[in-house]
Amino acid sequence: MSFTYRDLRYLVAYSLPLTAAVGLALGGAATWLTLAYAFGLIPLLEWLRPPNRALIPAGVSAASEARRHPLFDGLLYFNVPLQFALLAYFLYSLAHRDFSAVETAGAVCSVGICCGALGINVAHELGHRSRSWEQRLAQALLLSSWYPHFFIEHNRGHHRHVATPHDPATARLHEGFWRFLPRAVAGELRSAWALEATRLHRLGQSPWSGHNELLQLLAAQAGLAALVLAWVGPAGLLAWLAAAAVGYVLFQLVNYVEHYGLLRRQTAPGTYERVQPHHSWNSEHALGRILLYELTRHSDHHYQAARPYHSLRHQPAAPQMPTGYPGMMLLATVPPLWFRVMNPRVAAAT
Repeated sequence: MSFTYRDLRYLVAYSLPLTAAVGLALGGAATWLTLAYAFGLIPLLEWLRPPNRALIPAGVSAASEARRHPLFDGLLYFNVPLQFALLAYFLYSLAHRDFSAVETAGAVCSVGICCGALGINVAHELGHRSRSWEQRLAQALLLSSWYPHFFIEHNRGHHRHVATPHDPATARLHEGFWRFLPRAVAGELRSAWALEATRLHRLGQSPWSGHNELLQLLAAQAGLAALVLAWVGPAGLLAWLAAAAVGYVLFQLVNYVEHYGLLRRQTAPGTYERVQPHHSWNSEHALGRILLYELTRHSDHHYQAARPYHSLRHQPAAPQMPTGYPGMMLLATVPPLWFRVMNPRVAAAT
């Protein structure tokens, strides 16, 4: 199946782990390179060059229209060895080089960005695939970011309850990010446990048995942590946990900006209308789209969850953010500014 050079645009997504690796190699101020790139340069470029609305529905190549294509699949799969190689380099560097506290903090932030973008976001895409080995790749990436319960909760919980009060990953109107963060993190874990307990109850099995997929994933996480502890010691394990925490925060920032204030209409007690394009915030800013494998076309993803990232489409009915996801994530960290910018937009969209 043919493709065009435009289809290679997703190679740009590899710039995130590349800047992290370069920062680790150079040390010094360069350890902060990924943070400066992802939340400095990218938001600035997207603010200076907003998307051309007239070009948004433009056609794409035959490869981009395909449901499956080895190019787009391969670009996605390569993130798995890349993420684990980056983590190994990160842990090795901290253990064998005399990094200062400032350098270590920069390395943790840079690798943490990759934990969010590669470890969780790419796992999100792979977790929606139907082939079991692709789902195993998703689980491996989630283990790299200490986020294994997402594999259970996202598909079976978030996609069912999104834009309702039952979804921990849907931010409520007037809810600041720093209040949303602990509620979402704890709520997703509780939801994953409840989903597995319900599934096993229907099968006549105990949730505390070896059949519990969440317990299996947590055991795998503990095993991986033991290996890291044996290799680089407690300091290395804590650094990995810190990087994973950065990834947690970043992915919850994504959750926050994707659905803030948008709710589905309740048609009967406990029953809600089908998810529609206007239940997710979208952005057509090109750089953010590419770096996040089209996650910013979130309405189409919820409307057609099985559609691969490269074939997600612009949904004209979806409410649009004033800038790309990286810039909106920055804005969300300052709740008063976020409310000033977004609350009028929520009112206009609902």
